[in-house]
Amino acid sequence: MKAVKRKVGKYELGRTIGEGTFAKVKIAQNIETNESVAIKVMAKSTILRHKMVDQIKREISIMKIVRHPCIVRLHEVLASQTKIYIVLELVSGGELFDRIVDQRRLSESESRRYFQQLIDAVSHCHGKGVYHRDLKPENLLLDSEANLKVLDFGLSALPKQGVELLHTTCGTPNYVAPEVLSGRGYDGAAADLWSCGIILYVLMAGYLPFDETDLPSLYSKINTAQFSCPYWFSPAATSLIHKILDPNPVTRIKIEGIKRDPWFQKNYVPITPRADEVVNLDDISAVFDDIQDYVKRQTRFVSREPAKVIISAIEAAAESLGLKVHTRNYKTRLEGLSANRVSQFAVVLEVFEVAPSLFMVDVRKVAGDTLEYHKFYKHLCERIEHIIWRPKVSMPSSTLFQTMTC
Repeated sequence: MKAVKRKVGKYELGRTIGEGTFAKVKIAQNIETNESVAIKVMAKSTILRHKMVDQIKREISIMKIVRHPCIVRLHEVLASQTKIYIVLELVSGGELFDRIVDQRRLSESESRRYFQQLIDAVSHCHGKGVYHRDLKPENLLLDSEANLKVLDFGLSALPKQGVELLHTTCGTPNYVAPEVLSGRGYDGAAADLWSCGIILYVLMAGYLPFDETDLPSLYSKINTAQFSCPYWFSPAATSLIHKILDPNPVTRIKIEGIKRDPWFQKNYVPITPRADEVVNLDDISAVFDDIQDYVKRQTRFVSREPAKVIISAIEAAAESLGLKVHTRNYKTRLEGLSANRVSQFAVVLEVFEVAPSLFMVDVRKVAGDTLEYHKFYKHLCERIEHIIWRPKVSMPSSTLFQTMTC
């Protein structure tokens, strides 16, 4: 019997092609156009637990704003009751990093072509007021025709209105500009160009210009730009790299200067985005408005019993319902198989002291069917009725006892 494929909107999900701490990436097919795409799947509960709502929303918004042939395209954002689905262009040529590893180093002409495409993409981002802040070969993909695609705007920054300098230290140390490491404010454009210079060096050399086993030594060499180019670099390439890897961001060459450089200009065909593209962020707003609602779709009850008594009662009730119990730091996770014995069912309960001798317990479904969750909650309340406090006087439900649809 053929397995039924799972669908999300107009997309039919396939196998998992990547997995990280906070997301899975699946290959999928648009059933209307037969186009293959990559879908990044993230659990809303994970996003909320790690307080990543603003970061993820920013990353998605930025990827919509910076549409360019050399940047991985974000098609749309979808959501189910428990997950967010980020629909991306499927880039099939692998990481540029892997190409360097396979070939040890790239020829100067091939390196120049990738560098030209990188500069076009970065220039487009900067024109939109977006600074990537984590440019490195691992975040550069290749399409089926070996053209560059910039990925991962998780560390990107849009400076606040009226503020020209950024202050967050981030990125991968070997690719980070000295002014970023200093902890002082820095120009995002100049910092990105430093990273571009490191990438060019790595493409042509096959190794990093700054690479020490301990961070103090690494930072010292980066701060003073202590590096040398190998003998096979042409004088013109060496000259440009030294202009980019200038430790002083004020005198460091700008994008306009790079584009005018004779070495860069060789066989250069600028890649520009379509001028008529309209960017719509409505789907992002809808998804993240829904996440804010998701925060509220929890079940709560209040108790006058001590926190340890509350947790003990919950654990005993859960075990009587055949659920596995894991408790740590006044947070209890209950797990078991759903009624159909196929999918997983999981609930998290957390105890908060809201006033002296008054505790609120948040109950949140993290996996499983919603109807089944309601049945579970009803059975749980029956078993812990003795610890639930129901005020005799009328008080605002938002502060004391609240049951909401999950």
